[in-house]
Amino acid sequence: MSRAMTPQTTARPARRGPVLAALASTVLLVTLTAPAPPAHADSGPGAPADTTPPMKIDAKDSDLRMPEGAKLAPGRVLDIKSVVETDDGDERREDTNAKVKFALQAEVLFGKDSAKLGGAARSRIKEIASEVERQDAKSVRVFGFTDDLGSAGHGIVLSKQRANAVQQALAEDLDPSVNYEIRGYGEQYPIADNATEEGRKRNRRVEVSFPRTG
Repeated sequence: MSRAMTPQTTARPARRGPVLAALASTVLLVTLTAPAPPAHADSGPGAPADTTPPMKIDAKDSDLRMPEGAKLAPGRVLDIKSVVETDDGDERREDTNAKVKFALQAEVLFGKDSAKLGGAARSRIKEIASEVERQDAKSVRVFGFTDDLGSAGHGIVLSKQRANAVQQALAEDLDPSVNYEIRGYGEQYPIADNATEEGRKRNRRVEVSFPRTG
């Protein structure tokens, strides 16, 4: 006996690709055509002045009065530091209310592993001597420093020899009445990272400092 074949209907998958692409294009178009928020700066040169009146303070308010017997602390001047450094970092000057300090890198003053002043060193030291005279300083500190390469003992000796050389050059231009404090600290008190050559270069230095009077 033959059985009649019943035709089956096969469901065709919906074609979503074109529809989704069209929707994505519409969203992208809306996003691209949305106006960007205007740039805004809070303040700057030429900004309108703030015309808000200051808050009124009642001078008779009891909360503003000092307790009986209390006194104001004496006034003091904050110590503000100004630092100026050459572009190559060979020389740095620090000014505070109390003192002036120059830091010269060893390469500017000496040859490698040497305490003999080079030709360019004289003019640099003469400029420092002029500033000592301008400040009418009667005491000058000359401290030498090295990086952490080599032995610590060698660094102490070399840094002291370099400090002595700078002091002797200063003494040629300054009054004999000026007192000097000379020390060699070797690798102590680094101002940069000794793990890099750039840092070690900054640490190899001689510092000259003196009181500021004006």
